[in-house]
Amino acid sequence: MKTVNVSLVGVGGQGIILTADLLAKTAAIAGLDVKKSEIHGMAQRGGSVTSQVRFGESVASPIIQEGTADILISFDKLEAVRNAGVLAKDGVAIVNDLYLTPVTVSSGQQQDVADLGGLLKKTFAKRLVLVDAMKIAREEVGNERTMNMVIAGALSARCPFKEADWMKALESLLSGPKAKLLDINKKAFALGRAAVSV
Repeated sequence: MKTVNVSLVGVGGQGIILTADLLAKTAAIAGLDVKKSEIHGMAQRGGSVTSQVRFGESVASPIIQEGTADILISFDKLEAVRNAGVLAKDGVAIVNDLYLTPVTVSSGQQQDVADLGGLLKKTFAKRLVLVDAMKIAREEVGNERTMNMVIAGALSARCPFKEADWMKALESLLSGPKAKLLDINKKAFALGRAAVSV
């Protein structure tokens, strides 16, 4: 199989790193070579965060070149537009239908983006898959903090892995004291997967 490039973007505190770890672990469980890189923004919460995961038979570098990502996962609509250049022409953008007002806008240093929804559609056109992960996490799971697992579930529908491998990876990441979070995260994952499988 050819190497698959997945770029995950958003802001600090959204669970991007855990989602990237889950993807990397799932690919490893499936017997593939995996490379992962992370770039953290200035702030732990609120700064831009990018994590890149590459998997295939043999992966040389963890870095995804501009215009070569098969999948762009964005936890925020603005970050999707900001990182659009990384996506390949035939790639897909799975975008959380959420907008977090940047500090530069709320402090008056910058103007807000006019018609972000329209800009998203214009940028990605038919390559765009919008997922209202926050709504699913809040209303169907009952816990906003599972938003990243809803997105992970949506991502899983576009990856060549068995659902059992995803679950094995999730169980491995949420072990020990975190095991109590397993069931709720599994539920969020399943709802995210279902949201884009229809």
